[in-house]
Amino acid sequence: MRPYLGVLLLCSSTLLSSSGRPVFTKSDLAYYADAAVVNFVRPGLVLKITGASVAADGTIQAQFTLTDPQGLPLDRAGVTTPGAVSTSFVASYIPKGQTDYISLIARAATGAVSGTVNQPATDSGGSYTQTGDGQYTYTFAAKAPAGFDATQTVSIGMWASRDLSQFQLGTNAANAVLTFVPGGGAPVDVHDVVHTAACNKCHDPLGAHGGVRREVALCVMCHNPGGNNGNLTVQTVDPDTGNSIDFKVLIHKIHMGSSLPSVQSGHPYQIIGFNNSVNDFSGVVYPADARNCQMCHENGAPPQGGVWPAGAKSADPNPPVQGDWWLSHPSRAACGSCHDNVNFATGQNHANLPQIDDNLCTSCHIPQGELPFDVSILGAHTIPTFAPGLPGVAFTLVSVSNGAAGQSPTVTFTVNDKSGKPLNLSDLNSLSLTLAGPTADYSNVFTESALKASGSGGTYTYTFQHQVPAGAAGTWSVGIEGYRNVTLLPGTTTQQTVRDAGANQVIDFSVDGSTVAPHPVEVKVANCNQCHYSLSAHGGLRNQTQYCILCHNPNGSDQSRRPASAAPPQSIDLPVLIHRIHTGDQAPAGDQLTPFVVYGFGGSQNDFSDVLFPGDLRDCAKCHVNGSEELPLPATRMQVQNPRAFYSPMGPTSAACTACHTSKAAAAHTQLMTSPTLGESCEVCHGTDADFSVDQVHARSL
Repeated sequence: MRPYLGVLLLCSSTLLSSSGRPVFTKSDLAYYADAAVVNFVRPGLVLKITGASVAADGTIQAQFTLTDPQGLPLDRAGVTTPGAVSTSFVASYIPKGQTDYISLIARAATGAVSGTVNQPATDSGGSYTQTGDGQYTYTFAAKAPAGFDATQTVSIGMWASRDLSQFQLGTNAANAVLTFVPGGGAPVDVHDVVHTAACNKCHDPLGAHGGVRREVALCVMCHNPGGNNGNLTVQTVDPDTGNSIDFKVLIHKIHMGSSLPSVQSGHPYQIIGFNNSVNDFSGVVYPADARNCQMCHENGAPPQGGVWPAGAKSADPNPPVQGDWWLSHPSRAACGSCHDNVNFATGQNHANLPQIDDNLCTSCHIPQGELPFDVSILGAHTIPTFAPGLPGVAFTLVSVSNGAAGQSPTVTFTVNDKSGKPLNLSDLNSLSLTLAGPTADYSNVFTESALKASGSGGTYTYTFQHQVPAGAAGTWSVGIEGYRNVTLLPGTTTQQTVRDAGANQVIDFSVDGSTVAPHPVEVKVANCNQCHYSLSAHGGLRNQTQYCILCHNPNGSDQSRRPASAAPPQSIDLPVLIHRIHTGDQAPAGDQLTPFVVYGFGGSQNDFSDVLFPGDLRDCAKCHVNGSEELPLPATRMQVQNPRAFYSPMGPTSAACTACHTSKAAAAHTQLMTSPTLGESCEVCHGTDADFSVDQVHARSL
């Protein structure tokens, strides 16, 4: 990693105004605090390591400052400024010519599998000296070994937390890493492979060991392969399970989770942590395709499909120095962490080729070969739906005519491949148009196959058999979906047939001459793609949120798929479905909608009860746009048919909120606050400017 002078870690939405005063948003607790409290407390924490040294006798020191976001000093003890600040330190170095850290500090840990090992550790027993307002020097209790090479790269890492709970402002957190060469000069040997921004696309923010350690640059200082630090051998292993806690191994295995060959063969993947806590990652389901290495490794190769889907890539003006490491430096540790059924010593599941070290890995596993699905790194991780050579399917809904109430609308549309070449409808395996309305909440939905539409040269017209109901008013929508099967590498041993689906399109039209009023955009697919990379459902056919809502409406349920023995049906209204899926394991057994099982095509049972959301569920803006989480909802919203809830039908606000807040008490509250004749009164307490507004009750500390 490049030298860091410190890291300011605040909520991403928190900025400083030109006057130097913090500007808080609705997602911050401080936004709702009394101005006098905010002015007194000055919430927020800025941590900087301003200097460090390793003396000839091995003494390690770090100079650091603690300030608020305005740059005003903070008292570490919390006496002269509000909120005591707790700080912790680690120190590691990179041996000459290498790229992985070895911790200079270790502690003994004993487990049933590995016995006693020396694990990387936080310094304990060091001393603080205050050198000015908010300025401190920390002298480590641990020392570098005798004869330590002062020309090596050394990093000092810190994490700090400022306790403002007595002011109802939570706990502020900050991390900092300073990388330097004790003997002077710029670091030559660095470790800078993945940046925290890549993690925070999903994790919002990344947080471990109680949530205070949030920066990858800090994590890798302890989570490394280990080695002899001159004083003793540091072993990065969990002694209770024998599992490595080296970052590349740990993170790969965690994200593979339930897909690990070892887990699928019946061996759970666990790490035993602090106070013997059992951290079982065997049920983790990665929200994107695990072959998409570029979700985390954002440098060194174009993403799958050639372009980043909207919103999928974090802006990183300073990409990792070793961002292409995953392409250029394959290793048994990194590759074997996902492919953990490979025995490199014997060659089992490695083409019967033993691999005694990493020296020859690049001989076969070059960055990119000539064909997808080969043994190159990009080839072996090719996702079929993004494979080079797929021609693509591109839809355009041009117009809707004859769309008045009581009539059968005629839709004009085009179908091309991604190069713009017109496609014949006979090229497609499936093509459907959906007529739905009104856009207020889509209470009517009709889907028909359009494979027999009229036209040629890529332009076609289709007239629905269904009619817009007599007496219908307002705006209706037409959506399109379809795919064709494409055989890749035909005649070869890696031949496979891929479903090449087009992106959904939606067009709106008026059925009564009134102004066209589309359904409000509440969730953008770009937000979904932060975690999912390329959202797709129902065999990849449905991939745009504005299309999903046509069927996932307040009247929608899985009744047509659910067997009678499993009645009553489950609502698939989009707010209910998505909120409940993403709360997953947060709903205790016996609460509303638990277990949450939706029956799908062919009677498939889709149980989302164990979904672990990687971010902070309080961050509504992670998914919502245009303030759509706030109340009141549009008055045109319908009652939600929710047969498996504590009561049904439910008001639209009640249905959405109780899909996260699943307890019986929450359902009783929403029912009590709903008038049989006047409807929901939620906005009285939870409206945009109310004391318990949606944003306020979900606000977080800095």
